[in-house]
Amino acid sequence: MSARLAFLSVRLPAVALPYVGVMDVLSDAVAAMRTGRPHSARRDKYAPWGVRFAAADEAGFHVVLRGTAWLVPEQGEPVRLAPGDVVFLAHGGRHALSSGPGVPLEEVRLLPDGTWTPLPVRETPPGCPDTVTLCGTYRLDRTRSHRLLAELPEIVHIPARVGRHRSLRAAVELIGMELEDREPGTDAIVTSLLDTLLLYILRAWWEDEREAGRDGGWAGALADPAVAAALRAIHGDPAHPWTVGELGAAGGLSRAAFARRFTALVGEPPLGYLTWWRMTTAGRLLRDDTLTLRQIAERTGYTSEFAFAKAFKREYGTAPGQYRRSTDRPTNGSAAASASGPRA
Repeated sequence: MSARLAFLSVRLPAVALPYVGVMDVLSDAVAAMRTGRPHSARRDKYAPWGVRFAAADEAGFHVVLRGTAWLVPEQGEPVRLAPGDVVFLAHGGRHALSSGPGVPLEEVRLLPDGTWTPLPVRETPPGCPDTVTLCGTYRLDRTRSHRLLAELPEIVHIPARVGRHRSLRAAVELIGMELEDREPGTDAIVTSLLDTLLLYILRAWWEDEREAGRDGGWAGALADPAVAAALRAIHGDPAHPWTVGELGAAGGLSRAAFARRFTALVGEPPLGYLTWWRMTTAGRLLRDDTLTLRQIAERTGYTSEFAFAKAFKREYGTAPGQYRRSTDRPTNGSAAASASGPRA
């Protein structure tokens, strides 16, 4: 069974099985490139204020808990953010957040420990802050970027709407509460909530794309019953010797019709994606020193260590053992840094 983020061990009721399958693909897409621990911070803002974030490998998010703000991308028009709005920047592009257009911006950049360069200390004005924000980052391994995340636009804006994306709103509120009133266990709780928040953001994006009728790319792949069934099969058992005919049958299509539809939506043929996912899974498993190369080969569909090593070197340009020794990226469960570290 493919790796899952820890918090996804609790499953939804059986009546929601098709939806659970889609979310498992989303969770695998996140697990494929997530490293280290996420970071977040809750900040009170007093107008006028403005911060420019340098480009980074990390994905970032901003949530307006109170008041309003303006997101200013490197290219494109500024976006006004209302209370409850969520913005996700999957590609870590340079951008700014401010109280209004034309406000002077203070430059900040991400440090190696996941925190941001501190802003100048200022005297807190009397009264309530004009704006309260929740900002955070996710560390990503861009070398194994899943196609789904690679297709996301530079800015994913999820406006607050009554009755929409209630789970996302609940996660935002819980994170904000934990960071406002720190109690024993806050770091561990916030880390888990931030992982949950990322999936809720992706789920909200997928739902909005589907409802808007944008049926191309990965949004269309997850919404297409035949392609989604094949993806669930591949992600559920990457070691199985899948054929195009078997994968097509899982979705009720002929071999040829399925191959055309899968390639059009996913961007590559079914067996090409299967190989890519096996190698992505292998790279993640190699970070676990308790697994032998034979065990990893078996879990990724190879009958021998030799066949696995040959396929792995073709994909990564290095042998599995050398890759394992050179990999110093922390896993999701590492204690790399505090979950509430950014200074932005």
